[in-house]
Parts: sequence; C-alpha cells; structure tokens
Amino acid sequence: MTMMQAPDFTDTEIWTIQSAVNERFRKEVRLEQADTECRLNPDTIELTSCNTVFWQENNMNFVIMKTGENQYRCQFFGRELDMFGTGRTEYDDLAECTVSLLQTQADHERTLTEVKDKGFSQLAD
Repeated sequence: MTMMQAPDFTDTEIWTIQSAVNERFRKEVRLEQADTECRLNPDTIELTSCNTVFWQENNMNFVIMKTGENQYRCQFFGRELDMFGTGRTEYDDLAECTVSLLQTQADHERTLTEVKDKGFSQLAD
C-alpha cells in the first residue's frame, strides 16, 4: 500500500489560521504543525499524509488538516477525546473552515456552560 501526500500549508494559509485563532482567543496562540495520516475516501483503506495545524486552548485541542489543494478538514476535541466537527466534511476555503471550527467550539462551550448553570439552579430550588 502506498501513501499519498497532500500539499503543505503555505505561509499565507498559516497566517489565515493564526489571525482567526488570535482574534477568537484575544491573544497570541501558538500554532504547531504536524503530519496526520488520513483516510480521505471512506470507501478505501488508502492513507494520505496530510499537513496539519494544531493548537490547544481552554483545555481543548484543535486541528485543521490540508487534504488537497484548497481542501481542508477540521475538528476539535477535549480531554476525554470526544471529537467534534462542524457538520461539514471538507472545506474549499480555509478562512471559512477556521471560523466555522472556532464558532462550533464556542457554541459547544456555551451549551456546556448553560447546561451546567441550569443544573446548579435546579439543585438550588
């Protein structure tokens, strides 16, 4: 079995991610790069090595994988390794991918806080 190689992130793409992440968390967040083996086609067992940008913030881990030329996938996960996505498998616009990932995580965080607060208020009644 041979492994395919997706293209690397460009400096402009890294800047796009960095800008959105820094704006979301209102501080400089350190981005890391790695390679991730992905099965891009669920109907095959062929793996593709994808350049990945990842970072950690607020006990959450975020990843954006470049799966092809102008093709990106993203997800975030917490300590229990529950993985979350945006509901969309792939993006052809990196800015949209990054903002969708950050917004989905913010919505998830807000929902958890509301559930937690509601649970505490019911206990107080």
